[in-house]
Amino acid sequence: MANLNGHVAVVTGGAGGIGEAICMALAQAGCTVVVGYNSSRDGAEALVKRLAPNPVPHVALRAPVTDSAAMASLAREVQQRFGSCDVLVNCAGTTRFVPHDDLDALDDALIDQILATNVRGPFAAVRALRALLQAPRAPGKTALVVNISSIAAVTAMGSNVMYCASKAAVDNMTKSLARALAPSVRVLSVSPGLADTEFVKSMDPLWRDEQAARTPLRRLAMPEEVAAAVVAAATHLTFTTGTVIPVDGGRPLA
Repeated sequence: MANLNGHVAVVTGGAGGIGEAICMALAQAGCTVVVGYNSSRDGAEALVKRLAPNPVPHVALRAPVTDSAAMASLAREVQQRFGSCDVLVNCAGTTRFVPHDDLDALDDALIDQILATNVRGPFAAVRALRALLQAPRAPGKTALVVNISSIAAVTAMGSNVMYCASKAAVDNMTKSLARALAPSVRVLSVSPGLADTEFVKSMDPLWRDEQAARTPLRRLAMPEEVAAAVVAAATHLTFTTGTVIPVDGGRPLA
């Protein structure tokens, strides 16, 4: 596999289950990783210590994606520390389980929180880091943005109606941004099925088993498999942009 030695990657939501796996995979591939966090500073700093060593040290930096001024500050700090951003992974997200037919429980505050974090957040991160992403590179080399989506964007089945809608918006935004930022920046979505994170493992085992049984490959996605798709997008899929890469075990086929 091609390596990413000398590259700088910023991962929002880097201290979460899938975000952690992505940070570890990018570090293993040679990146210096900025572990972006909102409130999980301790977890982010602990993760930095576990990442594969790099000549340029990894760092945990606050990246509250719903605060555009703070994201601009993050971009300035990345510029000062590293002088570049080659890979941006938008992994920060939020949701809460609400039955799809319980429209009243999906209140305005939750709707605004989901859309602000899951849709406006990735856009804000791209906007803040755009100058670093579009900095001149060697001929044929591009920066990369990966938006972590979900098969809920396609199946319309997920933790709640608005979460599904937010991920559909992410996939649509991926295509628009890929067009807007070409040719210097590629933009992709990586779209997992239900991933077997610590959060999911804490839920009812019968429910988890049912979700796995509904998937043609008869198991849940591993966070490391989502991370592998991100690394592949950076190292192998160098002529791919504006598309959605599923990591779902064929779930939409069921």
